[in-house]
Amino acid sequence: MTPRVTINSDAIAVVNDLKQRFGDLMFHQSGGCCDGSQPMCFEKGEFKVGNSDVCLGIIEDCEFWMSKDQFEYWKYTQLNIGITRGRGSSFSLEIPMGVRFITQSRIYSSEELEQLTPLTFADA
Repeated sequence: MTPRVTINSDAIAVVNDLKQRFGDLMFHQSGGCCDGSQPMCFEKGEFKVGNSDVCLGIIEDCEFWMSKDQFEYWKYTQLNIGITRGRGSSFSLEIPMGVRFITQSRIYSSEELEQLTPLTFADA
């Protein structure tokens, strides 16, 4: 199966540090407020997902969510979560560390499109 979202080793290190401090985590791809469109990391359950959100997959045991409307624009691309230096201006947990998560994307090949992992939808 082709994952819809992946994470690089630098971001994994930050996620592991945050897990040590906060416990279980989750991600939600911001839809344009604050720092534009960036992945934001929260303690699991701190960001309330609902009927307008879809889970693209799991990275480092963390659910990765985005709104259905935004997913319509991203559905043909694989997201790769990384880290960049500098403080963002969001509520994401990594911001006080002087880094922020970033999303890089690439378009799926025809073969990958046929093998995409299924989406999960919020119950609420």
